[in-house]
Amino acid sequence: MSKQAYIQNVIDWVRLRGYSAIKANAADYTMPASYGRQLDGQSFVPDVTGQQGDQKSYFEIVLKTKDTDYLTVKLKLLHQLAQLSGGQLFLMTPKGHSLFAKAIADANRITAEIIILPDIKKMG
Repeated sequence: MSKQAYIQNVIDWVRLRGYSAIKANAADYTMPASYGRQLDGQSFVPDVTGQQGDQKSYFEIVLKTKDTDYLTVKLKLLHQLAQLSGGQLFLMTPKGHSLFAKAIADANRITAEIIILPDIKKMG
């Protein structure tokens, strides 16, 4: 499944925990700010962001991938942004992907809370 399939689950999780000003990289939601890298012009958009008071947190869906370079750079950036705003970085993973997310975070000294998402009901 693609990351988009999990966006609503993440939004629901964020809302249930009292976050406000929720933005999501999905239809019907305000898009989070994009962050560009001057080195190569590559840009990164968080999957979901939310605020508690003045603290902004980032919620990134992590699925196993072979392109770990892009994922690592994005997670490092979101980790730094969360620290600057006093918030947290949450790595939201479906079952079977949490060890991959933990390995990426540990190998790159990324402080993040790993949340295992509930299974998505398949339509039809």
